[in-house]
Amino acid sequence: MPQIRFRNIALILLIGLSAISISAQKKFDCLSVDETGLLSKSFKAFEEDIFEYYNFGTDTVKTYKTFLTEIATLSVNLRKLPTDRSIQITRQFKKQANSKNSLWIRLAEYENQYPELKAKSGTTDKKNGEEIFIFNYRGGVIQCLKNTNESSDFKDIISTLEKDANVSTSLIAQRLYYITDKEFNTSEIKKFIAFDIYYSILMVIEKAFG
Repeated sequence: MPQIRFRNIALILLIGLSAISISAQKKFDCLSVDETGLLSKSFKAFEEDIFEYYNFGTDTVKTYKTFLTEIATLSVNLRKLPTDRSIQITRQFKKQANSKNSLWIRLAEYENQYPELKAKSGTTDKKNGEEIFIFNYRGGVIQCLKNTNESSDFKDIISTLEKDANVSTSLIAQRLYYITDKEFNTSEIKKFIAFDIYYSILMVIEKAFG
């Protein structure tokens, strides 16, 4: 009897430790792999921008989905939404686009890494003399966001973009918008929106801000 009781206690402890381990894995912050701190800084800046701009208080889902709606309908006011802080962060991203794990990499480097995607890009590595940057869906940070989130819809969106990175931002915004609120309100999806939607747009327009 004591032996059975000991085994039961050991089993309970094992299950408890496993649950703690799984919980810790789910709470892993994918941005923590960035030793420079730029990713965490940029995500914080993004949230401060949209919460101040839309002014819905602490209603996270409404704030994010209003932003996605304006992106999808091409009605977002890009002259007023970005702060100077976010523009400066965007310029730092451009300077750091030199690693296969960067959030953005130069188009030429992306095609060198994934030659099977070159035919799909259908463009040169420069436009009007400026280097073209492409969002790195196969990089470590985005793969971490994908693998630590439980939403099958979110995983499917990223899997689609891994095969074709030229899907329009408005279409990506539409697909993200229709993820259920319960699944939507997670740190991984919010971070993906910050980088793939907000900062990807700023990567294109930052020069207009002088």
